[in-house]
Amino acid sequence: MFSGIVAHRGVVLANDALAGGGATLRVRCDAAEEEAVTPKDSIAIDGVCLTVTNVDGGALSFDVVPETLARSTLGDRVPGDRVNVEFALRAGDRIGGHFVYGHVDAVARVLFRAREGQGERVRFELPAALAFGIVEKAFVAIDGVSLTVAAAGTDWFEVAVIPETLARTTLGERASGGTVNLEIDPLARYAAAKRA
Repeated sequence: MFSGIVAHRGVVLANDALAGGGATLRVRCDAAEEEAVTPKDSIAIDGVCLTVTNVDGGALSFDVVPETLARSTLGDRVPGDRVNVEFALRAGDRIGGHFVYGHVDAVARVLFRAREGQGERVRFELPAALAFGIVEKAFVAIDGVSLTVAAAGTDWFEVAVIPETLARTTLGERASGGTVNLEIDPLARYAAAKRA
């Protein structure tokens, strides 16, 4: 479980496709050593919950299965790409965002971004299958970052991103036409399932 308050960034070292499907992803995150990361720990990379398989100083390895590659942007990551890194919550941690599972629902394109006050307004496409869970003032995790939906249409939604989030995460680097990982608020998912 994560909070969507991303405090660290990492750099992709390698993303090696495997012959039978899937990939091995290697990411350097300098905070891994101070966090005493060990194999079997859960870490969110761009909002995708992955299990650490190997630790070499600040270099972390992960197995990424075909299902994860199909539902996220991780297969597109190349060496040198920066990624958001969030370590799993510990009992007693402050939760400043919302509960994020790291179970990405879909990939969406950035439609446009514009300055708004000291921050930015960013519009994303809204996959039809997720429209029930992305409504104004609801939460959404974009590349693992907890954000509030500022506006929503039939096939798009917008978030207002503060300067601190732009500086601490990769959201400031996602240009129009680029893609991001989306996870809807888990409470919305459960509420929809209860009504069905």
